[in-house]
Amino acid sequence: MSPKETKAVILAAGVGRRLGGAGPGDHPPKALLDFGGRSLLARHVGFLRDCGVADITVVVGYQADKIRAALDALPDGTAIQTIANPDFRNGSVVSLATAEGVLRAGRPVVLMDADVLYDRRLLSRLVGSAKPNCFLLDKAIEPGDEPVKLCISGGQIVDFHKKPQKSHEWHGESVGFFRFATDAAAELAGRARGYVDAGKPQLEYEEAIRDMILAASPGLFGYEDVSDLPWIEIDFQADVDKARAQVLPALAS
Repeated sequence: MSPKETKAVILAAGVGRRLGGAGPGDHPPKALLDFGGRSLLARHVGFLRDCGVADITVVVGYQADKIRAALDALPDGTAIQTIANPDFRNGSVVSLATAEGVLRAGRPVVLMDADVLYDRRLLSRLVGSAKPNCFLLDKAIEPGDEPVKLCISGGQIVDFHKKPQKSHEWHGESVGFFRFATDAAAELAGRARGYVDAGKPQLEYEEAIRDMILAASPGLFGYEDVSDLPWIEIDFQADVDKARAQVLPALAS
């Protein structure tokens, strides 16, 4: 699976309500948060290009014009497409459905949350994996319902949820980055669109991925262990503080 044949979809439409602020709309999109002089969005684009993935689409919504302007200001390179999710205040499954055209384009797809600060080697491990359908798993996981758990039994992925329901031997945290082969990407688009059309736009995109896992034959979905690499998902101001104080200094230059 060549990186040059791979498309990337970055989900950056969300409001980021939990990050907070004095009032609605007064905080920047999480994708534009600055860490070490570079926004999360600039890091995603740069790392993807370093991995050979140049066909990049960003799903925008909240403060879309700011994200488009930031993309336009990036160093010269392959043009980056944006797709607007007009219902960005709903669940992220709507953003996934909005990217249906990319997912059904007949190419492998890297799917990424925009609100993650991470070591560039983490993305390289995903793009370079021999597993056509690949998740990233960190064995160091905080207790509670907030982390999305990737559940393993017999070396196979058996569940994927904040509150797993399937019996499993152990679980780790999902980073929020995935690579899907052509067929799986198209199936994911159909499942996301199905939830939206069924009047369930409040759901998160993980529900559509979980449905695929539960319906798949054993071994169709694999994972790479990235427990040795630093990363953090940005949800709260405390995450921003931790990212700048602890994670950023640990990243590969």
